[in-house]
Amino acid sequence: MSVYQFSMPTKSGELQSLQTYEGKVLIIVNTASKCGFTHQYEGLEALYKQYKEQGLEIIAVPSNQFGEEEPGSNNEIQSFCKLNYGVTFTVMGKADVRDESALDLFKYMIREQPFQGFPPSDKTEMLTDYLNGIDPNYLKDDEVKWNFTKFVIDRKGNVVGRFEPVVKPMEMETFIKKII
Repeated sequence: MSVYQFSMPTKSGELQSLQTYEGKVLIIVNTASKCGFTHQYEGLEALYKQYKEQGLEIIAVPSNQFGEEEPGSNNEIQSFCKLNYGVTFTVMGKADVRDESALDLFKYMIREQPFQGFPPSDKTEMLTDYLNGIDPNYLKDDEVKWNFTKFVIDRKGNVVGRFEPVVKPMEMETFIKKII
């Protein structure tokens, strides 16, 4: 099994097969426009510009599941990403990425790369305290925990990495360079 067996909704609502990206290195990331991590669009765009000629593709999947931080329509999200961050990588349509309603792709990626905790960072304590305040059991499952969880897919469609929201995109660069 690989990510190529899945589809995702585009900004216009049609389903797009991930087979379109076969042979590419992918970063698939759930995003939001009104999040403390929204500035990560800048780092994602920098990675994309640096490595797209070598086969890197980034696919953003906006989601409103975390603090309702992505309330806009698909058109509003597209405009926000382009105007505020100059995003040129693919931004799909809004979708669920956690729990029963999650896209099958995200359920698969979560099984392949379970939650291993948050690595040390300047935001780890704040995010951990916040999530524990929502639900003391929230950090005990493997689900996506918050906006800007980044999954890395190799050229064969295997999920080979998971980077939590506290990891800045440029902190993934060494990992990306190894598989590109």
